[in-house]
Amino acid sequence: MKLLKQLKFLKILNNKKMKKKYFGTDGIRAPSNSPKLNGLTMMRLGMALGKVFTKGEHRHRVVIGKDTRLSGYTIEQAITSGLLSMGLDVLLLGPIPTPGVAMLTKSMRADLGIMISASHNSYLDNGIKIFDKNGDKLPDALEVEIEELMDSSIEKHLVDPKKMGRAKRLEDANARYIEFQKNTFPKKLNLDGLKIVLDCANGAAYKAAPIILWELGAEVITLGVEPNGVNINHECGSTHPETMAKRVIEENADLGISLDGDGDRIIICDEKGKVIDGDQILGLIAIHWHKYNQLSVDKVVATKMSNLGLENILDKHNIKLQRASVGDRYVKEMMLNEGANIGGEQSGHIILRDFIATGDGMITALQVLRIIIEKKQPASKTLNVFEPLPQRLINFNLKDTEFLKEDETIKKINNWENILGDEGRILVRMSGTEPLLRVMIECKNLIILDKVISEVDSFFTKI
Repeated sequence: MKLLKQLKFLKILNNKKMKKKYFGTDGIRAPSNSPKLNGLTMMRLGMALGKVFTKGEHRHRVVIGKDTRLSGYTIEQAITSGLLSMGLDVLLLGPIPTPGVAMLTKSMRADLGIMISASHNSYLDNGIKIFDKNGDKLPDALEVEIEELMDSSIEKHLVDPKKMGRAKRLEDANARYIEFQKNTFPKKLNLDGLKIVLDCANGAAYKAAPIILWELGAEVITLGVEPNGVNINHECGSTHPETMAKRVIEENADLGISLDGDGDRIIICDEKGKVIDGDQILGLIAIHWHKYNQLSVDKVVATKMSNLGLENILDKHNIKLQRASVGDRYVKEMMLNEGANIGGEQSGHIILRDFIATGDGMITALQVLRIIIEKKQPASKTLNVFEPLPQRLINFNLKDTEFLKEDETIKKINNWENILGDEGRILVRMSGTEPLLRVMIECKNLIILDKVISEVDSFFTKI
């Protein structure tokens, strides 16, 4: 039964990819200056967005933010050109976290918001995330419509010269975002006396994040706050938490906070340098909110990747874990369906709907800090919510997914599931943002876990 569900998921995922030429599971992402993400394509994207989002007689407005990648300049100007040619006004926010774009889209009554970022990828890649007027990501059907317009004779929809849009920079974008962030933290509390190591990944949060913590009272030791266009996520940020953990030990800090390139993910470490992932963070906030009746329903939405230990600890507190497909859009969709106000991914992408409709690393950090302060105990005693089952994630560089449907592959996966039995599970899926096959293996028994890992590695490496 597990295998059939898994293959069904892979089939659905492949079908979605077949329908889309540019968009993936999290907007558009590709190597910079490639056919999918060059200046010409981005200008046509701007034109298509202008056509789709021009509704009504009011003056239409778009906000555009970006991270610190060198290619952001080309993409920003190209999309802006396309939007202006369709009669929309553009507010350029400069470097700002993705959730800042979502927040400003709604607060400034813009018709849409655009974030230029490839999140945790290296500077060689870039991408586009799009938000509607409510700060929500677009549904699949609308993305398909946009793609069709991009590949059509979109030029025939260009507006009269008198109706062309105007572009200007919004100088206080980060200031607005900082105040919004601070207002999510209880006014009766402060961060006085806390020494925090903060790694901004040389990315979009390098301006705002240190100010937020400092203005709330913390002593802040910063890493990854000197972007140069090519060092985003390089040996820093949430994909390299060891950098943060090492500095925490060196500075005798109370904890460390590590963000990704666009500031919507967070990984934390305690004062002993132990890294805390998104599952532990989800468990911590959910149990605390449950205690103080802040959960909208007794449910938390995670993904198929989340550790079984999270499910077990939530169950002890009468909280049900709902598992969505991997990807924040699927987590958000299930949260809305279930009425949940907390959900997220093991990677540290946490959605707290009471504050904002998308993942926000700093809002999550402030909630964690709130709990540490209220509990009046070290981070090591607060953050280690459950004992995770041994889990391994292996990535394989694969572009052809047809072999997943072959009898030999199905037989192998079925055999691994039988070996793991009731003590473990295996999940095989294609990444939604990179040409990678991701295999997650989880098992209580380390001997069995190592055996399956060895067989998986041997099998998929040969393909």
